[in-house]
Amino acid sequence: MADLKDTVAINLRRLRYAKGWTQEDLADRVGLSVRYLGQVERGQASMSITVLGRLADALAVDATRLVKGIGRRR
Repeated sequence: MADLKDTVAINLRRLRYAKGWTQEDLADRVGLSVRYLGQVERGQASMSITVLGRLADALAVDATRLVKGIGRRR
């Protein structure tokens, strides 16, 4: 089973790519540094629930979309 940080990283990257946004675009929308967002997308940094919610809001998805494992989306 994948680490939760890795699952979030994969889902975050996929959702950001689907919007056609760069890391800079998303970081600006959420008020994060590009460096920190890059670390989250590589599974190298954890984030607070507050940041998870802000990312989900910016991407217009439910926060559960960021934490659900691949292949278990229903």
